Amino acid sequence: MLKANARTSRIAAQMQRSLSTLLRRGVKDPRVGNVTVTAVDVANDLSYARIHVLPFAGEHPAEQVLTGLRSAAGFLRGEIARELKLRHAPRLEFHLDTAIEGAQHLTQLIESAVQADRSRGADGGGDPAEPDLPADEDA
Repeated sequence: MLKANARTSRIAAQMQRSLSTLLRRGVKDPRVGNVTVTAVDVANDLSYARIHVLPFAGEHPAEQVLTGLRSAAGFLRGEIARELKLRHAPRLEFHLDTAIEGAQHLTQLIESAVQADRSRGADGGGDPAEPDLPADEDA
């Protein structure tokens, strides 16, 4: 995370709301399409802002969407400066949000591990948490 103080947190939250609206209504580049702004991280000195985006149901690959966003960055920076009344708006850096893909991958790994445990249990292997011990004959 880049933001540390309350002011940059407020600016980041407002930038996320404004960018979401601007990307829907203001950007005419056909490469952009439906884009969701998932997070905005603003540097403490407001020199740059890292915008995490997630393209939805697009006709264009993610790299083309990023190219379209980067070409519209100047326009978006000016609009953000006007809306937020900032004298110096941060430079906008667009990045694909990979957190959802990572979460899906982890979920798949967990599901496959659970399935493997169940199949071992169904094969008569018993409970994997309890090792097979010989019966005590003296008891």
